[in-house]
Amino acid sequence: MINACRDFLLLAQTHSKKWQKSLQHERDQRIRLEETLEQLAKQHNHLERAFRDPCCPAKGDVSDEDDDNEFFDAPEIIPVPESLGHKWVPALGAAAKEKRTRIPYKPNYSLNLWSIMKNCIGKELSKIPMPVNFNEPLSMLQRLTEDLEYYELLDRAAKCESSLEQLCYVAAFTVSSYSTTVFRTSKPFNPLLGETFELDRLEESGYRSLCEQVCHHPPAAAHHVDSRNGWTLRQEIKITSKFRGKYLSIMPLGTIHCVFHSSGNHYTWKKVTTTVHNIIVGKLWIDQSGEIEIVNHKTGDKCVLKFVPYSYFSRDVARKVTGEVADPAGKVHFFLLGTWDEKMDCYKVTAGTGDSSAEGRQRAHEADESRVLLWKRNPLPKYAENMYYFSELALTLNAPEGGTAPTDSRWRPDQRLMENGRWDEANAEKQRLEEKQRLSRKRREAEAARTPCDPYKPLWFERKKDPVTQELTHIYKGGYWESKEKQDWSLCPDIF
Repeated sequence: MINACRDFLLLAQTHSKKWQKSLQHERDQRIRLEETLEQLAKQHNHLERAFRDPCCPAKGDVSDEDDDNEFFDAPEIIPVPESLGHKWVPALGAAAKEKRTRIPYKPNYSLNLWSIMKNCIGKELSKIPMPVNFNEPLSMLQRLTEDLEYYELLDRAAKCESSLEQLCYVAAFTVSSYSTTVFRTSKPFNPLLGETFELDRLEESGYRSLCEQVCHHPPAAAHHVDSRNGWTLRQEIKITSKFRGKYLSIMPLGTIHCVFHSSGNHYTWKKVTTTVHNIIVGKLWIDQSGEIEIVNHKTGDKCVLKFVPYSYFSRDVARKVTGEVADPAGKVHFFLLGTWDEKMDCYKVTAGTGDSSAEGRQRAHEADESRVLLWKRNPLPKYAENMYYFSELALTLNAPEGGTAPTDSRWRPDQRLMENGRWDEANAEKQRLEEKQRLSRKRREAEAARTPCDPYKPLWFERKKDPVTQELTHIYKGGYWESKEKQDWSLCPDIF
């Protein structure tokens, strides 16, 4: 038996080396193939431009599409006003409070990916004219509002007497904002300059939220949330992104602020990098990577969250996040462990845990039965795979609602047509809106040439120096909810 086991071990070790060598060879081959495809895309793009420039006039931002694309209607269509192509005036009635639980299923609409991607190598994503075929029927402002899906974590944080325990819940809230992205490989609509989105959940959830697109290039959105449960959240996010052929990197810039009213604790943090893999070959998948430092500017407490990038050769659980909550002296009081798509656990660090390193604390606590569950992801709705993998909150965000500003994303006609499965009409409407936005920008540039002042100013936010971070940022100046109460939208620009 011993001899047989020894022979088997020797055989397994020999084959293991052979398999590892074969696996590394296949990995190298795949990398070379991806690099070749990227180079081919660049060469094809260069040749096409060289041929088109002397032969063909410029056609603006119209995207190439195959004429033989197959189209299947969505099974359920929400009525769209006949005047949609020109102007959609929202009703002034009371907002419907009953939340929808489904949207029309995504049509089976084939598209030649190469016809779009061949012109995109190395470009900034917001400057690429993309058809709605790659979109989901939500704007970036609505995606930003999805950060509030687990707002209860901030409600619980507001009740904490200990600032260190409060920081644990703030950290869990920070991680929870990424949980909706794991299957969401479609692109949200780029908001038009001056576009807004409100979410009034004051009655049922105690908060109300407002976003406004305050800059077009680089794209920037300002967001302000007030809760009657004792906290305020605000942020300005600029999205920068690059398509590199094999993957797409999305880097959100800007600071997020969370202030708790009773204690005055003021937390700030920034977002990590999102990477979309297998753009050319294979199935799209999303990863989050980098570090987030959450700072309490009143007490000096800090939490460092580490989003571990996926590695094929790692034995760690995928999408892993670790964190440590420390006081101003650097003493660690809590250790956080979980994944950004499922849950976060919290462990209290006590004296005598042995190894004082982060890895040692993790090993000591992984078997700890006294762990506290801070956050767990809500299950997706039934048939979510047919509805862009939207969460329950996401399904409600684009529901038609009366009384909102005429600049609200719900009234955006190309997005509404796309949600209803009418993608050809949505693409035409998207082109019309983008051309209208270009003309508005040219008028502002002409006005700027005549006057020294900036011709464009956001309606509900103003740019000023943040008193805490000393950054120039857009801060809510008030007035939106008062205008909604009066139904006076006379200051709103005509962007749709």
